[in-house]
Amino acid sequence: MKSAELDKLARLHGISPTRPSPENREVVISAATKRKILSALNIELTADQETGVPQRKAKPAPGNIPVSFLPDFLSDTRVWGVSLQLYEIRSARNWGIGDFQDLADMADLAGSLGADFIGLNPLHAPFLADPDRCSPYEPSSRQHLNPLYIAVDQVPGFAGNPELERELERLRQSDLVDYNGVARTKLGALRDLWSEWQRRRISDATADFDAFVELGGDSLRLHALFECLSFSMVERGAGAGWQRWPAEFQRFDSAAVGDFERKHADDVGFHMWLQWLAHRQLMQAAERARKAGLRIGLYLDLAVGEAVDGSATWSEPDIYVSKATIGSPPDPFAVGGQDWHLAGYLPSEIAAGKMSPYRRMVGTAMRYAGAIRIDHAPAIRRLFLVPLGARPDSGAYVRYPEDRLLQILAELSAEHRCLVIGESLGMIPEGLQEDLAAAGILSYRILSYEQDKKGFKPADAYPTLALACISTHDHQTLAGWWRGADIQDRCEHGIVPPNLTGEHLKHRKRERRFLKAVFKAAGLDVPARLTARASQEALQDLTVSAYRFIARTPSLLTAMRLADLTDEKRPTNIPGTSDSYPNWKPKLSVLLEDLLSNRLLKSVTAAMREERPRGGILSQRERIRSRRILKE
Repeated sequence: MKSAELDKLARLHGISPTRPSPENREVVISAATKRKILSALNIELTADQETGVPQRKAKPAPGNIPVSFLPDFLSDTRVWGVSLQLYEIRSARNWGIGDFQDLADMADLAGSLGADFIGLNPLHAPFLADPDRCSPYEPSSRQHLNPLYIAVDQVPGFAGNPELERELERLRQSDLVDYNGVARTKLGALRDLWSEWQRRRISDATADFDAFVELGGDSLRLHALFECLSFSMVERGAGAGWQRWPAEFQRFDSAAVGDFERKHADDVGFHMWLQWLAHRQLMQAAERARKAGLRIGLYLDLAVGEAVDGSATWSEPDIYVSKATIGSPPDPFAVGGQDWHLAGYLPSEIAAGKMSPYRRMVGTAMRYAGAIRIDHAPAIRRLFLVPLGARPDSGAYVRYPEDRLLQILAELSAEHRCLVIGESLGMIPEGLQEDLAAAGILSYRILSYEQDKKGFKPADAYPTLALACISTHDHQTLAGWWRGADIQDRCEHGIVPPNLTGEHLKHRKRERRFLKAVFKAAGLDVPARLTARASQEALQDLTVSAYRFIARTPSLLTAMRLADLTDEKRPTNIPGTSDSYPNWKPKLSVLLEDLLSNRLLKSVTAAMREERPRGGILSQRERIRSRRILKE
């Protein structure tokens, strides 16, 4: 195929001709990359013809953008909530990992403090047969839940024993979540309960389970079957992910898989039962949040993709990009680019059909939530795909059907009365923020990102249609940011070279000066002699001022991160690391039962109640501004 023909075909199927560089210049995508990406999109190249369905239209027409749901009460008030990683919660009763009972108890606590939502990490299904693959952003399936969050002691029929309690105490005392130990202990106890449950077959519960299985259909059955096969393959030494399995088991519809299912019907039933238990307990937690007065309730996070070798890609291989993975192009903080090793939906399949993959995935989360957060919202318009075996700087952006995805979000959010938040940090395509705002999707504003050439933006510069926060799971706490711990982490783990680290530390010194200036301009207290080596007490006072600052923004939602309030020293996750840091494992240093006596939590929540009182009404000017935005 001639160069001009290849370029035309690439454009027709939404492949961008350039990508950005860390120096903010456009790099031309090579012909080899275009061929690989076209192949990944299932577009066959021949000398004389093109095949596949072109993505001609992607952006919605101006003035014709479908609008997602926003609750009416937000026209008169601004609200706040708590964000946390569910697994990080310590409690006197859990089994070494935060669970759905902890979440229900947290809802009571949050309601008593005056909060209106609890923001959570993705609760998607992991690889149960390989528990150490614990990133909530690399799930096995986004259409099913994580059974490790089941509160086993709340399952009818559970009875403990001294030997179990000794193991639970060991799991509770660990500073890192022992995923292998948690999975072994929970699944062992749940197996016993499954046998007892089948024997008793209580009529009401049985009818509810049968209805759940019927509603789940092939998706639930195949996920349960995958889990059974995954455990079997781990025992054989083949691994939990299907790409290392014998060829006859790599397709869900093979004769070998059918034979396996018939022989393991009880195991398949057990894994469907786990999903039912998780569903019931999460629904109960959502109900507790409602009864505690949280007007938004649970706010769930959606991962941008799924593991390439998990349940989702095994169950529905024809809807996923199979020869490229999701990543990001080179930027100043990852000069070689990033390959997240995630499978994404094919642009031609993501919104296809009445029950499209995107509709099913989003609907799964919204059934429990009053808000969802879309991780990497630019994926609504484009994804950066890295061909298998290539470096990230050899990838390319591919266009997705933004108009249809926004329509799906609008329809589902209205059906479930669920507002939508779009996390769009880093490289954002031109005009996307405007499209998302027109669609009623809240932007995600992190304090350290809200800067321009003059320094940090004042509070009143934040948009109304937004969630404002201090930090997320990918960042240090504010105190860690102030000390430059995130910069040192990137250097220590080889993510950024030492010469750039020096520049970043100099820049952070300027940022500290700018942050103090914007706080002082807002009339907030800034501790004296606040240097990079400030005392813990001074940094806690700074944290209180920071939360007062974002609470004063016009943004409809403000989130306070629990790790900030318990003053955690270890980050949740260091992006760009895998084996060199225990990502997604650090627990909070404070028990759930002791949170109300925590000094920093009391100070920050008091500040939030003062700045955003539960029954508070906006000024007339603010109310007019909010109502205008909600109507638009």
